[in-house]
Amino acid sequence: MRTFIIVSMVFFIFKIKLARLDEVNACSPSGYESELKTEFSSSFVENEYIVTFNGYHASKVRRKIIEDALSYSNGSFGWRIIGRNNAATMYPSDFDVVMVEDIKGVNPVEQLTRHPDIKRVTKQRLVQRTLKYIPLPENCTSPGVDCESKPKQRRLDFLGTDFWHATGRHTSRKLLKSVPRQITSILQAELLWNLGIKGEGVRVAVFDTGLPRDHPHFKRVKERTNWTSEKSLNDGLGHGTFVAGVIASTKECLGFAPHSDLHIFRVFTNNQVSYTSWFLDAFNYAILKKIHVLNLSIGGPDFMDHPFIDKVWELTANGVILVSAIGNDGPLYGTLNNPADQMDVIGVGGINFEDQIARFSSRGMTTWELPNGYGRLKPDIVTYGSTVRGSSINGGCRSLSGTSVASPVVAGAISLLASAGLKQGKPVNPASIKQTLLNSARRLPGVSMFEQGHGKLDLYRAYQYLMSYKPHASLSPSYIDLTECAFMWPYCTQPIYYSSVPTIVNVTVLNGMGVSGKIVKEPIWHPYLLHYGHLLNIEISYSDLLWPWSGFLAISISVSEEAADWEGIAQGHISVTVESSPEDGTTEILTSIITLPLRAKIIPTPPRSKRILWDQYHNLRYPPGYFPRDNLRMKNDPLDWNGDHIHTNFKDMYQFLRLKDYFVEVLGHPFTCFNAENYAALLLVDPEEEFFPEEMTKLRKDVEDFGLSLIVFADWYNTSVMKKVQFYDENTRQWWMPDTGGANVPALNDLLSPWGMSFSDLVFEGEFLLSSKDMHYASGTTISHFPSSGTLVTQRLKDQGAEVLGDESKYSEDVAILGFHQVKQRGKVVLYGDSNCLDSSHMQKDCFWLLEVILGYVKNGKIPFTQHEVVIPVHGIPQRLAGNQLHKYSKVLAPNLGGSVTRPLPNCPVPKYTVPVPLNKSAPTNIYQQQKLLSAEMQFIVVDPPRPYEEEEVISWDELRTSENQQYVKNIFAREVPQAAKSLLVLISFVMMIIFYALHRKRTKPKRRRHKIGKSVVSSKVPDGGSKGSVIKA
Repeated sequence: MRTFIIVSMVFFIFKIKLARLDEVNACSPSGYESELKTEFSSSFVENEYIVTFNGYHASKVRRKIIEDALSYSNGSFGWRIIGRNNAATMYPSDFDVVMVEDIKGVNPVEQLTRHPDIKRVTKQRLVQRTLKYIPLPENCTSPGVDCESKPKQRRLDFLGTDFWHATGRHTSRKLLKSVPRQITSILQAELLWNLGIKGEGVRVAVFDTGLPRDHPHFKRVKERTNWTSEKSLNDGLGHGTFVAGVIASTKECLGFAPHSDLHIFRVFTNNQVSYTSWFLDAFNYAILKKIHVLNLSIGGPDFMDHPFIDKVWELTANGVILVSAIGNDGPLYGTLNNPADQMDVIGVGGINFEDQIARFSSRGMTTWELPNGYGRLKPDIVTYGSTVRGSSINGGCRSLSGTSVASPVVAGAISLLASAGLKQGKPVNPASIKQTLLNSARRLPGVSMFEQGHGKLDLYRAYQYLMSYKPHASLSPSYIDLTECAFMWPYCTQPIYYSSVPTIVNVTVLNGMGVSGKIVKEPIWHPYLLHYGHLLNIEISYSDLLWPWSGFLAISISVSEEAADWEGIAQGHISVTVESSPEDGTTEILTSIITLPLRAKIIPTPPRSKRILWDQYHNLRYPPGYFPRDNLRMKNDPLDWNGDHIHTNFKDMYQFLRLKDYFVEVLGHPFTCFNAENYAALLLVDPEEEFFPEEMTKLRKDVEDFGLSLIVFADWYNTSVMKKVQFYDENTRQWWMPDTGGANVPALNDLLSPWGMSFSDLVFEGEFLLSSKDMHYASGTTISHFPSSGTLVTQRLKDQGAEVLGDESKYSEDVAILGFHQVKQRGKVVLYGDSNCLDSSHMQKDCFWLLEVILGYVKNGKIPFTQHEVVIPVHGIPQRLAGNQLHKYSKVLAPNLGGSVTRPLPNCPVPKYTVPVPLNKSAPTNIYQQQKLLSAEMQFIVVDPPRPYEEEEVISWDELRTSENQQYVKNIFAREVPQAAKSLLVLISFVMMIIFYALHRKRTKPKRRRHKIGKSVVSSKVPDGGSKGSVIKA
């Protein structure tokens, strides 16, 4: 009986714990749930220019400068300064919006930029964002129901969801599916509230759609300002109210920093329209108001809006901590939004309450650096952004999903941290806060860094880190391990080898010591001789100036010739010294030495038949030009802006090739810069760029003399269709004309002309079977000329071009879409008219199997398709669109000669390897674990930042066996084990002890005789002295 009571008590206690957890995770019955789908567009305003000055001036001074600049012209032309009536009007400004009449022969931009007081002249941009609230299923909290309403993108069998999204957790799905009542409870904001930290003294700016007057959830709204053309301060959409509520609501759906001072900036109209100039004025005003934290739950792909980007830099240089949503364009890679993709901005991605990356959350890498380099690590951090509750426009609460929800979660958390830091005299600036968040984040297992950044926000851990923070410089990522999957995807998927194109890793340098700093001396490469580090060749380039608060460190990794036949792991580290002037006016120079551990797997150089070269140099994307989508059916997503890289929208194709044991290298330079004898094939997919004459000559020689094969996947190009898909923007009063078609077919035809091949100007689509495989042709071109000795594959397809032009669309027989040809018994040329089946952006059906067949043909010359003679009908060869603007964005065409003349061919890069300084020391067996131990020690034990490696000292795991370091590891392990896990272990141990005790007592007690269950015989006496047996049923 006593055992039963004890077990019951334990069960009751455990049930209370579950009930509390369920209370935290309970779904709110009030409000409604929806996912926020954002569509973004940006366009130029005709005849309007943003004139940026070298300093801040009063309006009269600015007008005088513009007058002086325009008086340089040989004639007068009409112009006027467009007035701006907002809260910043009375203050000096560093820009004006000028409307200039379009007069033939006069270039006002040139006239203005000649003035010494004018920094830059750019076209005014109109930004339009469309918010769509997509209702989630009513039973979204039920087990097995997907609460994210975005349609599932079809995935390949070999790229299962588990690999890309699973976090390795095996707890109850039903419990995790419950939606939390308060986001603040999940992130333990109460722990800081109980310490008296509720956001006091922190000024938070919300740039959004406004906020209703006297909303019951907000008690400390210091100012509401309107920067739009509408005369209203109220929120007509509800988005701004929700965002402000997540940050600072005081009731119902609680915000993180209820005592922070809210500054509401209405920068979007009820029609969801904004202008660059509105943001510039509002940003200037935020600087004047000495805002601490600024949330920007909006963004777009346009990272070349220079006045906007310059102003973001100025904001952070003035100490404003800018938090921005990374975008809702996932799960596709290369879909980051600006300004969240900038180094000085905290870019936030979204996860659901199962700690899985939300499908809508945009993925890295950044695409600024393409085609010559490689992208940076983004997002910086992830947090809950799926079915989060926040303030409704009419009071009460609602639930929304999106990274625009995750961003204010981080902004609210930062507001609490900033409040605590200001009270304790800790540095609170964009770099120190970003370092705090990144170093305290919890990494999600099984997820790549381009999906999760440094991991999941941990608010209380960040608070502990900040309380022991001292200014220093750090790196993001903090180490390079090309062997670590899945975090270091895609680096970990392909070993490096001699003669390969160098692997580039871009690292962000964060300088917490000051807004301005520099890397002194040269970064030093320390190979570990005991770990074959000397077999690596390292080239390093870096920012001359770390401003504002950040810079870059580009690491180029290649293999020395002596390792051409070697296989193994090579290790070392790079040391970087950063100096910064102090911010408090003292003369002491602050110095920080950073260590970047590096590990790479080297393999013997693969055979030529397994090496493929991907052409990145000739891919162009938006911004800056209007490069249309390859699939004309995708009218809601007309811009090609994902980078066309094997690690962005061609990621699935890359993974397929790797699983088939092909090695794919990326060429970021002209064709004159690679050795054709190293590769089986050059893969040319959807190129928009022109080709240098030297490239065409060299490629012909590579195919005919050195046996290189050329594989081309093209797309549509038709000048009539291009004119048809242009659009007139009513807001900007400007026509937008494509700069190319889906691909630059005229340039491709020039490249293919030596072999008598060309593509046509027809546009076809349709479904068909090829080798019993389902295929979809999406806005592809056709082959118009092909050698008679080659092999053509034809299909019955629909004339999509006629449909776009408004003519009758008919099906055509024997449309030539695929061609195979061997050139002079050397290299081979294969053409296919559509790239959409390789591109994950809007893929209907993949054709990866076809690419494998083509590569098989490259190797053995066998064509698996039925061969028959085909007479190709005579079709027009597309001509370049007259008056196109491609020369403005081209790396090949001269910018000011109308596209008829090419630039000089650029020189091929010559590697300048860093002189190694070898160390005869052992290396850690787990780079990440080593970093984790150091950061954990800094968070909970020491005050100083982690001490970097010295040149003569390398920390090894053998050294951790000393008594002092053993205690060091024990202390960290004790602190790293989550409290909930400890409690659960204690509870399980207690229950097991009770069960063991009960079993032990049962075995040691003396046995008692008991009736058998079933039937028993009982003897009863009868009056006559005899006996009678009676049967009693138990």
